[in-house]
Amino acid sequence: MIFPAPREMSVQGGEFALDDQVRIVVPPDASPQDLFLAGALSDELGDRFALHLKTEHPTTSALRGRAIVMGSVMNPLVRRYCAEHGLKVSAAIPGPEGYILQISKDVVLVAGSDDQGAFYGMQSLRQLVTEQQGRLSFPGVQIRDWPDKPFRGIKLYLPGREEIPFFKRFVRDFMALYKFNTLIMEMNANMRLDKHPEVNTGWLNLIRDTNYSRLNYPPDHFHGVEQNSSHQDTADGEILEKEEVADLARWVKRYRVELIPELPSFTHSYYLLASHKELAAVPQHKWPDTYCPSNEKSYQLLFDVYDEYIDLLKPKMIHIGHDELFTPLDTTEQCDDKDIGELYGRDVKMIHDHLAARGVKVALWGDMLLESVRGKGTQKRVAPDGWAYSVAGGMTPEQVRRLIPKDVLVFNWFWDSYAPDADPKGPSHEEELERMGFKEIYGNMTPEVAGWDREKTRSSILGGAPSAWFRTNEVGFGKDLMADFLGTADTLWTGDTIAPKELSGTIQAMLPEIRVRLHGAVTPSQTESNIVPVDISASFNMPANSRALGVDLTGLSTGIEHLGKISFDLKDANGKIAIQVGTNGKESTGLAKEVSGIPIGQDATSLIFLQASARPAYNRESYRVLWDQEDTADLLGWYEVVYEDGFVVTIPIRYGVNIAEWNWDKRASPQDYCYESDALATGGTESQGITFFAYEWTNPRMGKVIKEIRLKGTTGFRGGSDEFIDDYGPVIPSNAVILKAISVVKARTSVDVNVDRK
Repeated sequence: MIFPAPREMSVQGGEFALDDQVRIVVPPDASPQDLFLAGALSDELGDRFALHLKTEHPTTSALRGRAIVMGSVMNPLVRRYCAEHGLKVSAAIPGPEGYILQISKDVVLVAGSDDQGAFYGMQSLRQLVTEQQGRLSFPGVQIRDWPDKPFRGIKLYLPGREEIPFFKRFVRDFMALYKFNTLIMEMNANMRLDKHPEVNTGWLNLIRDTNYSRLNYPPDHFHGVEQNSSHQDTADGEILEKEEVADLARWVKRYRVELIPELPSFTHSYYLLASHKELAAVPQHKWPDTYCPSNEKSYQLLFDVYDEYIDLLKPKMIHIGHDELFTPLDTTEQCDDKDIGELYGRDVKMIHDHLAARGVKVALWGDMLLESVRGKGTQKRVAPDGWAYSVAGGMTPEQVRRLIPKDVLVFNWFWDSYAPDADPKGPSHEEELERMGFKEIYGNMTPEVAGWDREKTRSSILGGAPSAWFRTNEVGFGKDLMADFLGTADTLWTGDTIAPKELSGTIQAMLPEIRVRLHGAVTPSQTESNIVPVDISASFNMPANSRALGVDLTGLSTGIEHLGKISFDLKDANGKIAIQVGTNGKESTGLAKEVSGIPIGQDATSLIFLQASARPAYNRESYRVLWDQEDTADLLGWYEVVYEDGFVVTIPIRYGVNIAEWNWDKRASPQDYCYESDALATGGTESQGITFFAYEWTNPRMGKVIKEIRLKGTTGFRGGSDEFIDDYGPVIPSNAVILKAISVVKARTSVDVNVDRK
């Protein structure tokens, strides 16, 4: 009913009916937070269910009629109701960010230990709306809930201009809804900088050079040595105006999320150096990534940029980066970097002191603080052209003790990473950081985080944050990150972890709701009732006893199957059960490459394809091919929608996006979900369930009759690599697309319109 699952919840029976007689009640002297909660819930019910509740300010504290009351214990209506009904709520019970939620047939109460708790109670209430046969209600429940960790974050990039609406939905309808409270947003030079406009210009030149060269990393490294990522897809490679960035910050704050700008320094400083190679530690790079810490002019530039962001955003903390120091040491006379650990520590201290003078705290990636991560002393490397050089190992414990301020928040991405020369019996990274006196969070956190059950009890571990290392958009977040985001949301709130298969199943069940919220629109099948199957059996070419590519559809259901309001006809015909085309990868499948003439013959509002792949395929992370994000999910085939006038629209079939394997029930990873499709169990045996995936495509040419569908398989497709390279991966393994059924959301008739108007 609610995700993350509340700590304590009991079902009381009965329900609270939601209709236009219900009132949201606030005190006469309502606080801004009370009014915000009332307005947010009213907007939610209005936008999603066309129910517009009024907010009332009663002159007495007595509740009359069916009422919704929300607020912290400072709200007098909340305080009185709790006292009258023996409900214990205070600043200490349930505690910071905690709340109780009680629903009876007459009253809905959200009572927070503080304003944050009341806010999260309202987020749980948003998830409890139930609609059955046109009736809305809240179920009768009693909940007592509080978070396990105080820091529950997500790291992402500043969105591009076209993605700002998506970003706002993501904050309101995902981060807030699932109780995240911190956003680490990488900025780089993607905001117009008044003091240094040349920094914006240089950064744009680097972005174009990298993307137009079809590269993940800027070109022309000195001797071809390793450089770290430039993150050129921050803000989709655009420069936002200051007011646009300020508006995003206001929006984030509105939804109880603390914004931590990330402005990489020392390392990952491409954006600073693109127009200032004279400050680079290795100016021989075409696009230097690390500034020279022994050049005081590096800090004049850095602090000017920091101060512009601070003046605009007024953050409590800035993330200064400082990870992945790959710079070849002692390569230029202008930068004395022989003792890089000493320089690194002085750099952190200098930045820390500058920010502290502005009232801003520091966070950083902590790999350089531990020799067990980076190794001891300098590390020998050989460039691709044979050039021998050295890079920095970790700082010594003495240097860390002496140089790094202990109020720095350490982002630990290395919870399962050890240097080759590290002592396997030594303390955990978490124990080392705790001994050094640091607080930390788990960066790049995943639902399969190693050792969490053991390490989470440390008071030094404040929480965690999964990361999006690519542009902020629904395409990537949907296909790549639902498991990381939702799995860590649950772990950080409840303190528990969810088994991988269970988590992927939970995510798949949640996706219809998540898609609506993130996309900002519903599909036609959710509003329309005239949804009918199309008979495509005349095009079937797959025999019932097929074993090609390991497919065994024994026990596949027949007849009409339902997925919500959608009905599919799972008939077979003449010993054939489906349409199948081959995806010729590393070898030929021997299957048909195309099936044409699949009849539609009508003006459809949308088509719903019930499909599956023969085998699992790959859905690589979006950062594997930054210049071609969508192709990081294996393209198995496509549909051609052919209209009567001859016009053709193509629908890609991508693994993990709108299709997954028929034996999905055997999945083992939390990442095994299909973002744009809904899973439908369609029979099988006790040991081998069969699943098809329903993908709805909205017709962009409503009013034009669709004549037919053609299904085609790809040949020799190359998607993302599992390596960090500037290229596509190898040709994918062979596969097949299986189309079982199509249903149509039909156009409304005059009768439908009249009924709707009533």
